[in-house]
Order: sequence, then structure tokens, then C-alpha cells
Amino acid sequence: MRRNLAARIGVWSAHHRKTAILGWLLFVVLAAGIGGASGMVEMTNAENGAGDSARAEQILSDAGLSHRAGEMVMVSSAEPDGWRTAARQLTTALGKTGEVTGLKAPVAAENGKDALVTFEMKGDAATASDRVQPVLDAVEGVRKGQPGVTVHQFGDASAGKWLGDLLSDDFKKAEFTAVPLALGILLVAFGAVVAALLPVGLALTACLAAFGLLSLASHQLHLFQTTYSVMFLMGFAVGVDYCLFYLRRERDERAAGRDAETALRIAAATSGRSVLVSGLTVMVAMAGMFLSGLLLFKGFAVATIIVVFIAMMGSVTVLPALLSWLGDRIDAGRVPLLNRRGKRGAKKQSGRFAGKLLRPVLARPKFFAAASVVVLLVLAAPALGMKTESLGLEKQFGSQSELAIAYRDISETFPGGPAPAQVVVEADDIEAPAVRKALGDFDKVTVHRAQNVAEIEVAMPHGKADLSELREHRLPAAFDGTGARAYVTGETAGSVDFTAQLKSGIAPVFLFIAAVTFLVMLFCFRSYVIAVTAILLNLLSVGAAYGVMVAVFQHGWGASLIGSEGVGAIESWMPLFVLVVLFGLSMDYHVFVVSRIREAHGRGLSTPAAIDEGIRRTAGAVTGAAVIMVAVFAVFGTLSMQDMQQMGVGLAVAVLLDATIVRMVLLPSVMALLGERNWRTPRGLSRLPALDHSEPEPEHGPVAGPVGPVATGQRG
Repeated sequence: MRRNLAARIGVWSAHHRKTAILGWLLFVVLAAGIGGASGMVEMTNAENGAGDSARAEQILSDAGLSHRAGEMVMVSSAEPDGWRTAARQLTTALGKTGEVTGLKAPVAAENGKDALVTFEMKGDAATASDRVQPVLDAVEGVRKGQPGVTVHQFGDASAGKWLGDLLSDDFKKAEFTAVPLALGILLVAFGAVVAALLPVGLALTACLAAFGLLSLASHQLHLFQTTYSVMFLMGFAVGVDYCLFYLRRERDERAAGRDAETALRIAAATSGRSVLVSGLTVMVAMAGMFLSGLLLFKGFAVATIIVVFIAMMGSVTVLPALLSWLGDRIDAGRVPLLNRRGKRGAKKQSGRFAGKLLRPVLARPKFFAAASVVVLLVLAAPALGMKTESLGLEKQFGSQSELAIAYRDISETFPGGPAPAQVVVEADDIEAPAVRKALGDFDKVTVHRAQNVAEIEVAMPHGKADLSELREHRLPAAFDGTGARAYVTGETAGSVDFTAQLKSGIAPVFLFIAAVTFLVMLFCFRSYVIAVTAILLNLLSVGAAYGVMVAVFQHGWGASLIGSEGVGAIESWMPLFVLVVLFGLSMDYHVFVVSRIREAHGRGLSTPAAIDEGIRRTAGAVTGAAVIMVAVFAVFGTLSMQDMQQMGVGLAVAVLLDATIVRMVLLPSVMALLGERNWRTPRGLSRLPALDHSEPEPEHGPVAGPVGPVATGQRG
């Protein structure tokens, strides 16, 4: 019988165990070592932006006018002028650090009880957070030495330092929580220590290799600082799932009485093929992020494509070699009461619960299809009021965090202070009379004559309203007819421009991934009905995930249950990212489940019987994979940053809904309603080669004629 690609790879791997295993280890060590030595290159403000704000940043960068990191410290007292002693000590202590420049005299607030000290960090702003510790120590010294006053600090360097430390701690928390959690779930699923360790070990080594390759790639495509966290989130979940699908099929075949060689070959030809199809689908879907027009998403795309490709290849190459080498030792370290795999017929028992659930679904498919759609639409309803913005640091860490309190108090006392707009003016001759007259209409102006560039700082006490007034009226009135070009940047302008680019980019990204999903499903199953169904089911899952995210993080409904709070908006890059990721990840379950249904239908079963068998036989693997994904994503939902919480909760909810309501209720009910129409093949596609969805071996008994010495203990 002709073997498919996955089967050929699996047989080769089983025949060349030492080559496959040692080759994998060598690849991981080299990729991690070389990548670690090269380091990661982060994107600049200009690269991370869009629109006029990005143009302003690029003008400054091209002119060699890099920003200095600005800092501000507010000293408050209960009585008027009670801050003066503390402010004097503060300016003295800051000057002694040798790290600050432009230190200005304290500016008193109207009430006389508060004063603001502003200064800048010396050197490049990009590295200021690495050098800000002496400044933080100086501020802390004044805070402790003057208990009668309140001291708040906020700025680029101090916030960057806090953010960097927090990201490092969060990443360690995610890693050291997700890995034991996944291991515990696999231990329950397989009932054996070795079987549980295998997927976790392969997923971790895949992530390690991907980290190294991503570091190398960052020298050509600069990355955002959270890209590594996104890579680990995706890589670990997908890596464990792919191994789980493969290993579960091999163990099911062994439980049915197959010999080790035959079981491995069937797993390679069926689950291995599903891993290849779903992996390729995920990677192509992730490539849709290149159409967003933003470097942030291009970095996310590269990161996820790299880690999914490595996890996929590890599952179909080194995993068969390890299974062949381990043989029955895969059940080593059995846990009492959990390991029941040694019993014949265990495979039938594993689908008993799914069978009970399916019985009423297949008996009344119209009711359950309608009920499922209603539930998902109700969950999706809050998404109609979704608001997006680039969340500032004061919103990222919660209203009671030290950083948020400092930002809020400074903003309320000195409006526009923490987040002023910066206008960058570019002219052929910055000293031209008309340009100089226009610049004279503004207060805080810095002119760089050699570069023909000027910088203007404008307070933004009313945020977006002030930005609109500045861009649409004040700047045109000042510079029209002068030949100068004025662009606004800063926190508010950057958020507005970034969000606008995302809104314009989401349509082509969605059309791309929808087309890719349709074509892959069409080619894989030669059925336009299954292809369209896959897209519609994915849209329902995504909509429900959006609705839950808006309810929890925009409106704050139930946010306290996960240690978060509503911030009035969703992080601007989150909807597009969740859309792409869920369209990709849902293919794991869809391909795996529908392949098994098609496999049963190909043996002559009717569509309802094939649905029943396919769902029951995949229920254990899908449930285990979903539990692991939900657990890993939920870990990210407990981290400190609001965007990580939104991503973790959104993805966890979507996967949970996808593996339960969608795959266990909506998919079988819809397929039952469609009946034989599920398998309609377009005339033009009938001439293309078909992907074999049937078992490569007889249903009972081992295969005659061994493929090679792959039995336990013969080689390796």
C-alpha cells in the first residue's frame, strides 16, 4: 500500500533512531547556542509605530536626534510649601548620581502643596532603563528620609526598568507554572510518567530551539519585547498537543491489539498526517499577519511560524524514533488507578462519555445546532461595543500599582505632564522667516539648525480631544504655506495611529486566513461543505472569545475573579492577534476530528455512524489537548500585564468553547444535518490527488511483513 508523507517520515525515523534523536538534540543545542550568543534586537519607536507618529520618530532617528528618557518626580505635602526641604534634597541627590541632565527647579502646583521636578537621563533612551537604578535609589532615599511627604516618580526609564523586571518575573512564572501543570495533566491522561514526560520534553526543546532561531531572525526583523512570551505560549501549547495526538493514536492502536510496529505505522499515517496538515495550516494562517502593515505583527508571525514548524517537525520525526526505542517502556512509571491502558477495549471505554453526549445530539441535531449557535452568539454580544487602544503603562499594571498611582496623581495635579505631545517639524530651511514665525506660536520649542528640524512639546490635558485639535486646526493654521512639514508623536498620538492602522489592516488579514483555511480544508477533504463549515465554526469561536474579553477587561465583569480589572478598552493589537491564532489553532482539532470521521466514512459507515465513531475515538485526545492549551493560556491570564491577561483569557476561553460546544455539539449536529452533502467534491478538484483518510492497515491484527527492526530492544 502506498504510504503518505507522514508515514514515510515515521518509518524512516523508526529505522534510524540514533540519527533522528541525536540529530534533533544537535539541532536544538546549535540553534539555542548560536541564537543566545547573537542576542535579540528590539524594534525602535519608529519601527513600532504607524502613520504620522512613526514618521515623526523616523525624522528624529534619521537626523541623529535620539530621545532622552524623560523623568518626573512629584513631591507632595499636607501643608503649602511643606515639600520644599524634600525637593531640595531630591535635586541634590539626583545631581550626585551623575546619570541625569536638564534637571530643572521644582515647579509648584496652584494649591502650593505639590511640586514637580523634571529631568532627563543621560545617554541613549533605549538603554536608560539599564542605568536608572541610582536615580531610583536617590528618590527612594528622599522618600524614606522625609516621611512627612509623598513622593511619586514616573518616566520612560523608571517605567522601562519596572516593565523589564516585571516581564522577566512573569515569564519565569509562566514557564515554571505551565510546565508542571501540563505535566500533571498528561500524567492523568496517560497514567505513566514516561508517557507524560515525552510531549513536555519535546515541546520544551522545540521552544528552546525556536528561541535561538528567533534571536537570529531579530537582526533582520526587529522584535517587540513580549514576542518571546508569545512564542513560548504558542510553542509549548502546540508542541504538547501535536505529540499528544500522535502518542494517543499509537497507544489506542496498541490497546486494540496491534503490535508495536504496526501501531506506530498507523499513528504516523493518520495522526502524523493530521499534525502536518494542521501545522502547515497554522503557519500559513500566521503569515496573514504580514498583511497588517505593522512590524509588531510581522515579528509575531515570524515567531509563531518558527516555533510551530519546529514543533511539527519534532512530532513527525524524532517522536516516532523515541516511541520505537521505548516500545512498551513508554508505560514506565505507571501511576496506580490512572493507568488502564493495558486492558483490551480501553479504547472503547475512553469514548463512553463522548458517546453518551453524542446520542441526544445526533438524535436531535436541529435543536442542538440552534442551541449551540445561540449560546455562542450570546457570549459574542458584548463584542459589538468593543473599544480598542494602545494601553499605556498606567493601565497595563492595574489602578493600584505603584506606577499607575504615580501616573494618575501627576496627571491630575499637572495636566498633560506625563504624556505630552511632541511635534516634529521638518523644513528645507528651519531658519526661514515664515517657519520661525510659525514656531514662535508655541512655547516649548527646540530648534536643531544643522538638521533643519525643530521639536515642540505640547501639553495634552484632554488626551485625544487635544490631539485632534492640534492635528486638524492648530498645526495647519501655523505651518500651512511655510513649506515645513509637522508631524505629531507621543503616547496619545502613537496609540491613535497604531489603532487606525490595525483597523485598516484587519480586513486583508481576515480575508487571507479565511481563504487559506478554505483552500486547505478543500484540498485535505475534497469538500467545499467542510471547508465553509470550518470557517463558520471558527468565526463563532472567535466572536465568543471577543465577547468574553470585552465583558471581562473592558467592562470589568468578573475581572476581580482573576485578579484583574476593567480598563475600558481592549489592547489594540489583541483582536487581530486572537483572530489569527484561533483560526490557526482551531485547525488542530478540526483536522484531527474530521479526519477520523472521514476515515470511518471511507470504511463504509454512514455519515451519522462515522460522526459517532470519529468523535468518540478522538474525544480523549481532543479533551486532553484542550485541557493543556486552556491551562497554559490561563497561566498567562494570571500575569501582571493587562495585555498578557487579555491574551491568556481570550485564547483559553476560545479553546475551551472550541473543544466543547463547537467540536462536541455544534460540529456533529451540523454534519448530521448535512448528511452525505458533507463529502461533495467539486468537479475540478476530483482530478487532484486525494489525501488518504483511511487506516493504512487492516482493522484487526498486525500487518503482515515487518518494515524493519523497530521492535523494542532491537536497535538504538
